[in-house]
Amino acid sequence: MSSILNYGRLLLASVLCVSAATAGAQSFRVQCPTSTITHPVASNNNSEPVYAGPTYTGTTGYPAAPAHVNGAIKCQQISGGDGYAAMGDGTQTYLFSFGPLSGITDIALGKPGTEFPAVFNVPFPVSTANFLVPGDPATTIGAATVPLTPGQLGSLAAYNYNGAVGLAPDIANIVTIYDLSEIGSTVTVITNAPLDLNLQVGAQVVISGGADVPAGYLGTKTVTAVNVANAIFPANFAFRYTAPVSGLAQVTESPTAVASIPSAIDGHVDPRQIMDVGVMNGNIPAPLMAIDEDDEFFLTLTNVGMIMRPDLFEQHTVHFHGYPNASAFYDGVPDASVAINIGASFTYYYLAPDAGTYFWHCHITPPEHLQMGMVGQLYVRPRQNRVAVGANLYNSRAIQDTDLRTACVSANDILCSNPLPAVNTAAVQVAGGQYAYNDGDGSTRYDVEYPLQIHGFDPNFHFVGMTFNPEGFSDMKDKYFLLNGRSYPDTVSPGPLQTQSADGVNHFSQPLPAIINITAGQRALLRISDLDVSEYQTLASLGVPMQVVGYNAKLLRDQAGNNMYYTTNSITLAGGESLDVILDTCAVRAALPATTCTTPMAAGTYYLYTPNLDHLSNDAENFGGLMTEVHVN
Repeated sequence: MSSILNYGRLLLASVLCVSAATAGAQSFRVQCPTSTITHPVASNNNSEPVYAGPTYTGTTGYPAAPAHVNGAIKCQQISGGDGYAAMGDGTQTYLFSFGPLSGITDIALGKPGTEFPAVFNVPFPVSTANFLVPGDPATTIGAATVPLTPGQLGSLAAYNYNGAVGLAPDIANIVTIYDLSEIGSTVTVITNAPLDLNLQVGAQVVISGGADVPAGYLGTKTVTAVNVANAIFPANFAFRYTAPVSGLAQVTESPTAVASIPSAIDGHVDPRQIMDVGVMNGNIPAPLMAIDEDDEFFLTLTNVGMIMRPDLFEQHTVHFHGYPNASAFYDGVPDASVAINIGASFTYYYLAPDAGTYFWHCHITPPEHLQMGMVGQLYVRPRQNRVAVGANLYNSRAIQDTDLRTACVSANDILCSNPLPAVNTAAVQVAGGQYAYNDGDGSTRYDVEYPLQIHGFDPNFHFVGMTFNPEGFSDMKDKYFLLNGRSYPDTVSPGPLQTQSADGVNHFSQPLPAIINITAGQRALLRISDLDVSEYQTLASLGVPMQVVGYNAKLLRDQAGNNMYYTTNSITLAGGESLDVILDTCAVRAALPATTCTTPMAAGTYYLYTPNLDHLSNDAENFGGLMTEVHVN
């Protein structure tokens, strides 16, 4: 008889489990953990710590705890859908595009939308008159900005929300209790359903019940153990806590006892907010991402669908071009990974190993989706930025070779592209020092950085892409040439550009200008990516020499440690290539890594432009195209 009863209880539990899973199922979710194995202390994961040594040591695998906690946790949410952008001659074009669903204020300011968990995991502060609406933040704050220092666009007036759009506390979870028993002061709780709510040690659980439950069991308790083996149900039906009193009577098959877990931020989202903000919200370039070496990056892609093409059930992915992923599952190529359907979300995971400038794009019919605008930039900042002030950069770089995951020793690895410099220049870290790479000699130091995405598009291809006609891939030819999604003179318009979309609402479709502001005597790092589909692109600099220090996210250094940087007045890139270029506005400088400029350049406006004259126009009209200004102040 007891076995029959237990079978009935298990059957009931399984039915309850299926019912709960169906009721709680949803397509849109986000993930941004506050702690991981590599970053175990949640309170420490919202800032970049000083780099003191490798995260893990030894050669037999990763231990349970890191030797040093390096980097932080970073999160971002983006939408995949459609939108509009406007060119310098007023032409409006339709996009297949990615838009921001986190960091929306930062992105409107031309900054990366990548956030720490303490920022990302904050629901929008809703009141009766305060909701995210279509076009936010454009419809909320307009284009009002307050100028800040060179290299920053300004702060948005009366608006500052960078959390995950739609994030909301999950509903309280309640399960009925089958058995309560105590040994000493340790209480074992066996429930009637699996504890599939991410119940963890340290979580708070409320025990309540009627007259059949002794008062000593009741109240808010702290979980001390989960997945507890018991003689009745599987281990994942049970947990333990410590009671303030002992000698409590066992409660079996209580009709009133329940355990509830308070509502919490666990990735649950409000789909209405996702759709309100995500629809027709595409950006060109796609939302900017920036992480630091050793960061763990959680990127959620939510496919909101394409309103202008309801006949297309387009899947989307995120492929990090040239980025060294350990697992193909997160590489975004659907043959070896997954593709995200309309109405669904997927969270990619990356561990940032190598500094440099990369780009990312959709890998569903890539030529079409890249041409239509589904491309953006990602850059990784080096560990060298985080070494202690006064530390010798050569010695700090040598310490990095004890990290087996990113070690670069020429004698052991013929593919090593960033060995120690040939000479110890005795360069030391200065307060606020920023570098393009882990150079070990201070030679890639810069004062301000600017991402520059080169792109072009064929207006006819975009038009037929909007009007239900098949695109002519063989006839694709770019006629508009863009820097950060804009053609000149829009490239030098400060602040985000708004475009009215088919929903009748303005959206920040082109948030990133291409103005380069440098104080005379400073060095500016240009992170240049060519995301064009059909053209080679050339950029020339008049009056300010360009020093190329990195190519395709690799420091230009030979196996002997000699820097192979070169100085030029023009660079040429093919689609899918990137360059790290430093503009030095010092006419006479002491040898690097010295920071003193003895003779700054003359202040004024210089130009960064393409010498390909047919790329200096908007669809064969005079003026426009691939050009921007360098302001030396």
